Formats: sequence, C-alpha cells, structure tokens
Amino acid sequence: MNVGKQNIIYFLGIGGIGMSALARYYHAKGAEIYGYDKTPTPLTTQLINEGMHIHFEENVNKIPKNIDFVIYTPAIPSEHQEFIYFQQKKFSIYKRSQVLGLITQNSKGIGISGTHGKTTISTMTAHLLKQSTIDCNAFLGGISKNYNNNLLLSEKSEFVVIEADEFDRSFLQLHPYIAVVSSIDADHLDIYGDKNQLKLSFEDYISQIQKGGKLIVKHGLNLKTPKGIDVYTYSLNEKADFYANNIQIKNGYYYFDFVYPDGIFKEIKMGYPGLHNIENAIAAISIAYMTGVSENEIRNAVASFEGVNRRFDIRIRTENLVYIDDYAHHPEELKACINSVRNLFKNKKITGIFQPHLFSRTRDFADEFAKSLELLDEVILLDIYPARELPIEGITSQMLLDKINIKEKFLIQKSEILNYIKTCKLEVLITLGAGDIDQLVEPIENMIKS
Repeated sequence: MNVGKQNIIYFLGIGGIGMSALARYYHAKGAEIYGYDKTPTPLTTQLINEGMHIHFEENVNKIPKNIDFVIYTPAIPSEHQEFIYFQQKKFSIYKRSQVLGLITQNSKGIGISGTHGKTTISTMTAHLLKQSTIDCNAFLGGISKNYNNNLLLSEKSEFVVIEADEFDRSFLQLHPYIAVVSSIDADHLDIYGDKNQLKLSFEDYISQIQKGGKLIVKHGLNLKTPKGIDVYTYSLNEKADFYANNIQIKNGYYYFDFVYPDGIFKEIKMGYPGLHNIENAIAAISIAYMTGVSENEIRNAVASFEGVNRRFDIRIRTENLVYIDDYAHHPEELKACINSVRNLFKNKKITGIFQPHLFSRTRDFADEFAKSLELLDEVILLDIYPARELPIEGITSQMLLDKINIKEKFLIQKSEILNYIKTCKLEVLITLGAGDIDQLVEPIENMIKS
C-alpha cells in the first residue's frame, strides 16, 4: 500500500491504541490524517498536536470528500453514522488488522500473541532490538515509556514487531517470520463461544508462520504446530528451551540467569518490576537472541527497559505509599498483577480499585473475578464499563461484589473515587481495568502528591 503526501486517510476510532499507531505511521509517510473518536483523551490531544485533524461527534460534514481510504476498528458499532456513510458512498474501507497485514507482508514480522502479556512482550522486544545493531519497526498496543510512543520506525531494519491481537480473529491477517504465543486463557467468549474455538484460532494463526520461520510458545500450552518451522518453548522457571533460573531480588531489582539451548547469560538485571514480567522478559530475550542481538546489548536493554503505560506502571513509590496502575481486565491478569505486588511489597495493605470491562466478560468469569479480587486486602469496585455492549440483565458490579469473600469491599461511583481516597489510610493502591479508569490515574496521582 504505497502512501505519500498526496494521500488523505480517514480513521474511524483514531484514539484507540492500535489505530493511533497506524495513524502515526501514515502521518510519518506524509499523508494527511483525519479521524473520529468518541471522547478526547491525552492520546488524541497528542495526535492533534502532531498535525492530525480529529473530531469527537458523529458528523459526516466534517469528513473530507477526497479521502483515499478509510481504516476502522471493530469497536465501531455498525449503526455509526459515519461508518454507514462510508459504506453507502462506496469508499475503500479496511479493518485495522487488514492494513497491518498489508504493511508487514514484505518484511520479517515478529507477531506477539496471547490472551495476556502481549503488550509488555512486544514493547520489550522492540526495545531490545531498537537498542541493538539489529533495530526494528514496531506497532505497539501500549505507550512505551522509553520512547513515549506506540510506533517505532527504522530506515534500515527488515524486522517489524506487531502485537497479534486475537480479538475478532484480527491476527489471522498476519504472516509472521517469528511468532510468540504467551497464553491461551478463555477470553473473548462473546466472539469465540468457548475456549476450544479460541485455541483453534491460535493454531490457525501459527499455521501462517512463514516457511523457515520460528515459533516461541509458552511451556505447557500443547498447540498443534505446523511443519517447516522451528518450535521453541519458554517459561518463567520451569525447564524449557528458554527459562529463568536463580531469580533474586537485590536492592529492589530482580536479577536472574537466562538459560537458552546453548548456554546461560548470568545475572541479568531487570529494570522493570513484577515477577510475571520476568516471564515476559524471557520471551522477549528469546526473540532478541534469535535475531542476532548480542549478550551485552541484551543485558543493557533489559536493565534500561522502563515498561509500558498502564502495565504494572508504578506512578508513586515512597516509604509510606505506593500507587500502581495496571490494565488487568481478566481474572488471570488480576491474579498475576496482585501476586506480583504482594511479592514486591510484603506485609503492606493492598487496596485495589477495579473497573470490570464488558458485561459478557463479567458474566462469564464472575466467580474467577471474585477469587482473584480476594487476593486484595481492600476491594473498591466501579460500575461495569460497557465498551461495545448493551447491559445484560442481572450482570452488575453489585452482583460481583456479593461474590467477593472479604470484609473490606465497596461499590463506589467513579465520580466519588477521589473523595473516598482522601479519607483512606492507603499503603499500596492499584487501579485495575481496561475501560475508562485510566482517566482517574492522573487525578489520583496529583491528589496523592498534593
């Protein structure tokens, strides 16, 4: 898809993390970018400051007449006025995943997939390659704190790091040279129906790995793998082709040995907290090793990796109070995050503010959510964030709260959170969820600091 200064491209849902990376990519190529999103956010403000034209109400009069093509996110509802307009006027319309597939088809794609961990693994992989002589391009599902961006570009590298998203089977548009599968926990059951269908979709994805390519799969996932590729396993600390050994905490940092088929890199210092992130690092280091990044480059990059916004994002860390923000929105992600916090801040009271995401997900995993949230000392629930769904009768945050078997549990309106926090004796606070809870992060941070 050759795009240059003469082109005008329209993005429906431009404020999404994946969509904004594509908008930045085409903007860097010289195209004029227009777009719609539902609400202004810090990210849409950045895009406007970068020179893109964005509006926040459904309004076909704001759409230029001479658009070359339209890119949309599956989160846009089919009854959206602008979406209907583009269909009626017979514009060329592409899904975000289709465009990613077209952009990356002539490169060595590194596709990071999995129901959890893919944003951290892809951002860490991109950092490891970027800080080496190998270099890379990257379309990320989060804002890298090292680069303050979700798009990384390279003039010289043939590698492209892509987050391969299983939602809506988007990853089936990709044909990677290296693929990672980090986890296959039941999720997106509104699309897949059951976990077996989800697993089959992951098997379809890895069947598209280029001949002579490589698959790195989490130990124990038991996927049917295609012929003609090299298959490797990785794990946190179980024996696999790649794993961590001798994990220690020294001066507040994790250190571990990286074990690979031909040897060991001893005492790698991890600059990014969270035990679950060591497992993510093993996957990223494995890719870096396979693409030719040197041991020294790997060591330096792992130590300097600052993480991703909203992924175990330590916003405040003082002797008396710690505030962490995390995107966790599935029971397994909540469990991993809370256990990592518990591991890092032993004997501290942990308060979690959780915004459930989707009525269907809350219904499908209500018991599992309750069990994960019981790992907290105090639970504050917000109302369910509907995203693309209409309410389901009987599925509410109160229903979930009733299942949580701890004493300190509360249901609080989002507008009342700051007032509530003022009255609390906090030790460790975590905000959790994938909805609009991110709008509370800066106000909470500012209030705590003041």
